[in-house]
Amino acid sequence: MSEATTTLKIADLKVARGGKEVLHGISFEVPQGQVTTLLGPNGAGKSSMVLAVGGVLRATGGDVSVDGTSLIKLRPEKIRAAGVAIVPEGRRLLPDLTVEDNLRVATYSLSREHAKAGVEYATELFPHLETRWDSVARTLSGGEQQMVVLAQALVSRPKFVLVDELSLGLAPVVVQRLIPALQEAASQGVGVLLIEQFVHVALGLAQNAYVLEGGRIVYEGTAADLKENPEKLHSAYLLRERSDAAELLEDVDVVD
Repeated sequence: MSEATTTLKIADLKVARGGKEVLHGISFEVPQGQVTTLLGPNGAGKSSMVLAVGGVLRATGGDVSVDGTSLIKLRPEKIRAAGVAIVPEGRRLLPDLTVEDNLRVATYSLSREHAKAGVEYATELFPHLETRWDSVARTLSGGEQQMVVLAQALVSRPKFVLVDELSLGLAPVVVQRLIPALQEAASQGVGVLLIEQFVHVALGLAQNAYVLEGGRIVYEGTAADLKENPEKLHSAYLLRERSDAAELLEDVDVVD
């Protein structure tokens, strides 16, 4: 990995849930201006990692830092203020608020000027949201809700965004509408960590790839290498998912 860019660094991160360690000292990096993907079967610890980086779960060991500044003991709002936003699995919105209000809530810590600029930026990435501006969140489709949660994460113009299961429960045509926004964010300097069930999509978007299995990193390298050598996924589950993804998302174009 290049040291010339700002980097989100996860070093020897350990996390326990229910008294059982689920991450056994994992280490990887997410550079700004690129998409990095983290792959792995259900139960590998991917979601726990996202919540730990975001300060929602307390790590039991290791560190999370941005260019040497540790975030590991900070509260979630301080981590977000430091430029790291997370999109947890499950599309967590305020269901009885409008699209506009959901975005406004996400700007609570920003100045009026930065909040205005952030909302404009988010709607540039997701122009469809303007057509649903006054709609209550619970009335939105799954794809529209995913647009809102991504917009909430990006509205503060973070240095890094961690997206857990972008396409969960969504049709391929909907996923196709989300991909360009992540590509555009990365092109503007955001470091994107994408956790994605459809390996075909993840490897088409990412420059770098890691595989997490049993709470340990079992592969790190380029996404292109992993795409060309699927046996390196080290898991029959992932190999099967890759086949399913190619079939299910054959009409989803990933722009190079």
